Amino acid sequence: MFGSAKAQALIAAVESAGYGAEPIVDMREAERTRAEQDAKTYQKRLRGSAISLTLAIPLMLSMLFFHPHPMGLGRLYWLGIGLLTLGIMAFPGRHFFVNAWKQFKHHQANMDTLVALGTGTAWLYSMAVVLFAPWLPEVAQGIYFEASAMVIGLILLGNAMELRARGRTSDALKRLLDLQSRTARVIRDGHEQEIEIDAVRTGDQIRVRPGERLPVDGDVIEGQSHIDESMLTGEPLPVAKGAGDEVSAGTVNGRGGLIYRATRVGSDTRLGQITEQVASAQNSRPPIGELADQVSSVLSLPSWLLPY
Repeated sequence: MFGSAKAQALIAAVESAGYGAEPIVDMREAERTRAEQDAKTYQKRLRGSAISLTLAIPLMLSMLFFHPHPMGLGRLYWLGIGLLTLGIMAFPGRHFFVNAWKQFKHHQANMDTLVALGTGTAWLYSMAVVLFAPWLPEVAQGIYFEASAMVIGLILLGNAMELRARGRTSDALKRLLDLQSRTARVIRDGHEQEIEIDAVRTGDQIRVRPGERLPVDGDVIEGQSHIDESMLTGEPLPVAKGAGDEVSAGTVNGRGGLIYRATRVGSDTRLGQITEQVASAQNSRPPIGELADQVSSVLSLPSWLLPY
């Protein structure tokens, strides 16, 4: 009950920050769901980047040869460009502004805040020039629609590349999860029974038949066999195991049968620790990313503008 209450409190805290969360019941299922979501987000970011750069690159190149004054027919030209740029900001770049608003409400700022402020300010200033050019001095008639579209397009491309790199780590994590057995054959009170891997306890006696993968770490108490430990050590030759020897979860039993006592179960096994480290590395941010957010929090908004 305490664990359930603690999980609900954590979920409530995450939701109060403007995000979503749910407890992980099955790590395999959670990883599959996360991989599917990342794949969808990758396609969305890549498509958004292509749309943004399709406007930004030709516009930036054309400005070297064609840059009409924002009055008369030139005003209509820039008004159309401004509306197209607004579409880029409202659709492919929407999440930058949504995330920036969430950060603002919690008195924080990150890279999304900088992107939203930079692109939004450039668009607003450019649109003001288009609308009020006749009343502005010539030196103040700069237009920066292409900058807004280019920044959004390039950052979306970077986001897509980051998701693709994380997908490679996801493949490694899935391979590690596939090494974990779902069930174990346990001897309790003289009776042998097959139970879910989560139900195995330290001290249980585990029987492993020839060719089976070991479900948990332990010490051999009966039998002799050769264990393929290549997934842990990289050693291609099976290692002889007998009474008193240590065995690890995820390794594969050879032709002999073994009975061993469980010493480490669940995430405490060597395989479980490796899996958790890979999962942690997958979800962690590099130091340069944290530094960027810290710099963003200083540069984005002065303290007197933050809501209290």
